[in-house]
Amino acid sequence: MLLLKRIVHTTIWGGPKISRLAGVEGDHIGHLYSLYCREGISNEILNGKWQGRCLNDVFPLFRDEFNMQEHEYFPLTLALTEAHENLSIQVHPTDEMARDLDPKSRGKRESWYFIDAPTSGAIINGCTCTSKEQEQLMIAQEQFMAMAATLAVKQGDYVFVEPGTLHAITAGSLVFEIEEGSDFTYRFYDYDRTDSQGKRRELHVAKATTALNINLQSTPRRYSGHDEIVERTYSTKLINNTALYTNESNTLECFTLVKGSMSCDGIGVAPGSTVLLWPGENIATSQVELAFVSKIREDNL
Repeated sequence: MLLLKRIVHTTIWGGPKISRLAGVEGDHIGHLYSLYCREGISNEILNGKWQGRCLNDVFPLFRDEFNMQEHEYFPLTLALTEAHENLSIQVHPTDEMARDLDPKSRGKRESWYFIDAPTSGAIINGCTCTSKEQEQLMIAQEQFMAMAATLAVKQGDYVFVEPGTLHAITAGSLVFEIEEGSDFTYRFYDYDRTDSQGKRRELHVAKATTALNINLQSTPRRYSGHDEIVERTYSTKLINNTALYTNESNTLECFTLVKGSMSCDGIGVAPGSTVLLWPGENIATSQVELAFVSKIREDNL
C-alpha cells in the first residue's frame, strides 16, 4: 500500500472549509488533491520502498500489473473541492472531441459527492436552450447565465457529469470529487473575475461550444450501503461503520479518508488523504466516519 501526501491548491473561488475539515492552512483552498498524477505536479509517497518519490515517477513501474499501459499518467484524480464562490460555467469534452480539439488529450467524466450542499440548494447543470439555433444565439449574445439550467442537490447526493454537459459547482458546496485524469476544461463564463494581477482567467468559448451537448443534464443519486456506483470508466463506493477494509478486487483501489482517522504503515492518515491498496491488502477503519473507495473499471482499461 502507498500513502500519498496531500496537495493544497489555492484558487480564486476557494474558501476555508477544507482547512477546517482537513487541518491544512489556507483561506482560499479550492482543491485538496489526494491523488493527482501529472508531469510537474504529483503526490509524494510517504511510505514503503518508494517513500519520497512522486506518484508520477513510479506509476510506470506498476501500471502494467493492472493493465494500464495505455495511460501515461494515473487515470484518476481525487480531491476535496470547495466552492466558496460559484465555479466557472464550463463543459468537458468527450474522448473523441478532446482528440479533435487538443491532440493527444483525453475527455473527462467526473462525479461529486456533496459533503455540504450549495447555499442556493442547486448547482448549474444542463442547458435551458432547446434548439441549436437558440444555443447559437445565446452564445453569440454571451447570455451564459440565462443559458445555464440548474439542478437541485442536497447533502449526501452523488452527481455524475457526462462529458458535454454544461455545469458548475455553486457557492457553499463542499464535495469529494472523482474524475478521470484529464486537464481539459472549456470555460464559457467566469463572472468577469480577476486574479491578484487583475487579469481575467482564460475563456474557451469556441471549444466549449464545440464540446457542448445541450440535451445532457445529470440526475442526483444516493449511495446505498456499501454498493458501488459504477460509471463507464470508474466506480466508487462510500465507506463508514466498518472495522477493517480489504481490497477484494483484482485491481488497484484508492481509499480516500474524508472524516475520521486511521493509520497506514504506522503513519497517521489525515482527512483528504488517499491510500493505494493492492489486491488483498487491508486497512483498519474503525475510526473512519466517512471514506470512499474509487477504482478504474477493470473491463474498461
